[in-house]
Amino acid sequence: MIGDSTLLDISVFPQRPEADDWAFVFAGRNTLTSLRGQPGVPWRLEEADALWHLNKELAVPIGYWEGKATWAFSIPEDSHTGVEALSGNLYSLLGRVDDALFHAHGRAYQLLHWRDTHQYCGRCGSPTSIIEHGRAVACGDCSTRVYPRISPCVIVLVSKGDKLLLAAAAGYQKRFYSTLAGFMEPGETCEQTVMREVKEEVGIEVGNIRYFTSQPWPFPSQVMLGFFAEWQSGDIVPNPDEIEEAEWFDRSSLPPTPPNASISGQLIAHFLQAR
Repeated sequence: MIGDSTLLDISVFPQRPEADDWAFVFAGRNTLTSLRGQPGVPWRLEEADALWHLNKELAVPIGYWEGKATWAFSIPEDSHTGVEALSGNLYSLLGRVDDALFHAHGRAYQLLHWRDTHQYCGRCGSPTSIIEHGRAVACGDCSTRVYPRISPCVIVLVSKGDKLLLAAAAGYQKRFYSTLAGFMEPGETCEQTVMREVKEEVGIEVGNIRYFTSQPWPFPSQVMLGFFAEWQSGDIVPNPDEIEEAEWFDRSSLPPTPPNASISGQLIAHFLQAR
């Protein structure tokens, strides 16, 4: 039984898939999990192989889970029948499984996505090959070496006294209100990104920026850097290209917000608990 404290050991990569190893299986963007076991638990490789005839030559090493080698596999989307497995996107696991298991699924998906999008050299177009036991790909013609890309993003809860700023993103059918977020630009510090993103998205100035925590976010390959900041000046003017609506809320008037398993939910919960 996999416990809440189980962590994926990525200090060493496995070398060859074995029948008793763990396997994370994806069909397109959806992760496939067994209908018979605990939610989100990876497959025994031999069980997954019996269902989908996995191509072990394309197995992507993930690390070690509970002392056993762990791999990621991608199968064609039309090969999933739904009889033995539950199919769902990664976000459907958020809050349903413990954080360590969610991040293991996320790592598996990120590495599969990285392999799929780096089969050819981005510099000269030649095929790449796996090096460093799966930690990188390299071009045999121009020697370009590429490691899995992680895109840093800041996510910030802006407060004004006892009120917090929450916004609904433009273009989403399922509407909820979240903290502000954005990608870092080359040459920026995290704090500079916080100030720029808040200004770009809602038109206000912030200060007293404090780091909170971070979270891997496999959609498809971000790491979210959480911050608190305080309003300094300006009125809320949402950027319509990014924000549908933004308002100050207090504890008694909170709109639908992200789950506490997300870093946005954690920022909101921490702010409210401190009040």
